[in-house]
Amino acid sequence: MATEVIHLSGAIVVDGETELTDVWSIDGRLTLEKPPRPATLRVDGVVLPGLVDVHSHIGLGEQGAVEPAVAAEQAVADRNTGVLLIRDAGCPREPYDTRWLDHEAWAPRLIRCGQHLAVAKRYLRNLPRDIEPDELPDAVATEASAGDGWVKLVGDWIDRSLPEPDLALLWPDDKLTEAVDRAHELGARVTTHVFSAEGAAQALRCGLDCIEHGNGMDWEMMADARAKGVAVVPTMIQREHFTEIAAGGQGRFPVWERHFLRMYAERFAQAKQLYDSGVKLLVGSDESTNIPHGIYCTETDLMAMAGIPSEAIVEAASYGARDFLGVPGIEEGASADLVVYASDPRQNVAVLRAPQAIVLRGSLVAGAVAAAVL
Repeated sequence: MATEVIHLSGAIVVDGETELTDVWSIDGRLTLEKPPRPATLRVDGVVLPGLVDVHSHIGLGEQGAVEPAVAAEQAVADRNTGVLLIRDAGCPREPYDTRWLDHEAWAPRLIRCGQHLAVAKRYLRNLPRDIEPDELPDAVATEASAGDGWVKLVGDWIDRSLPEPDLALLWPDDKLTEAVDRAHELGARVTTHVFSAEGAAQALRCGLDCIEHGNGMDWEMMADARAKGVAVVPTMIQREHFTEIAAGGQGRFPVWERHFLRMYAERFAQAKQLYDSGVKLLVGSDESTNIPHGIYCTETDLMAMAGIPSEAIVEAASYGARDFLGVPGIEEGASADLVVYASDPRQNVAVLRAPQAIVLRGSLVAGAVAAAVL
C-alpha cells in the first residue's frame, strides 16, 4: 500500500551514536522536519535503516541464471525479512539478467558484483564465468563495468590435481594484484570467496576490499584486515553446511574432508574471534543454490549463537553495512527504506524476525502493520 506521507516515531536509529524521535517519508523520501502535509499513516516503534544482505544471489539457480518470475520470488522473500538492500555476490547475465528489478518499486535495491570469476573446473558448475589465470585482469575489468561497483572472485576451491586434493588458490599473486588494481582504477571494489587460511592471506596481501567466508583467518590476519579496512562476511548459514560439503568427497578426498570438518567444529569460535578482533563485520546469508531465500534472520541468529552481541549484529546488518557500501540510511532526502520493530533488536537480535512495518521507497510493503492496514 503506497502512502504519500508516513510519520515514523519512537527510537529512530540513525547509527551507533545518533537517534532521533521522529522522521517522515514524503513521496518516497525522508525528511527530518515535520512536513506541512498531514501524515496518512503513523508507525511507532524502533526504526532501523533497511537491512542489508551483502552476500546473496538474486537470479541464481543450480543451472545458472533463473527466469524473471523466479528472481522476483527470491527478491520478495528477501524483502519480507526486512532486507531492502542486497549486494548480489555473483550471477550470470545470460540468458536472463536482473536489471529489470531496478525499475520495480516492490523490489529491494541491488548492488551487483557482475558474474563471479573462477578457473575452469575449480568451482561449482554453471555459476561463475570460467577463465584462465592470465585472463583475470581483463575479466575483472569487464565485470567491473557490468556490475555496480563490485567484482566477485572465487579465491580458493578444491584442486583435484594435488597428490592430496584440498583447498588451493586459483590465482597467482601477480595476476590477482594486477586485477585488483584494474578494478580500483575503474572505481570498483573486489571481494573474494575464500575458505582457507592461504586464500585469506592472499586476499590481504593483494589488496582486496572484502572477504567472503574467511574461515581460515587467524588473529594476525584479522588484525591485518582491521588495519587495512577489509570487511569480512562470515556467512554463518553456509558454515552449517560444511559437514555436507565434507561428505560430498565420498571418501575420495580425506584431507579436504578433514579440513571442512575442522572448520565446521570451529565455526562459532572463529566467528566470535572475528568480532573480538575489531574487524569490520557484515551480514551475508549466501542465499543461493543450496540456501533458500528469505532466511536472513537465521544468519543473524547464528551470529548471536557465536557470542557476537546483538548491538554489533544490528550494526553489521543495517547502518554499518550501508556505510561500508556507500548507500544512505536515515538522513535528509534519502530513500525511505526502513524497518520498524516493536522492541529494540539491539537488545535482542531475535526481534529482527518480527518486523512491525517494512517501508520501501516510501511504501508500506510488509510487516504486521502492513498486514493490518492492507
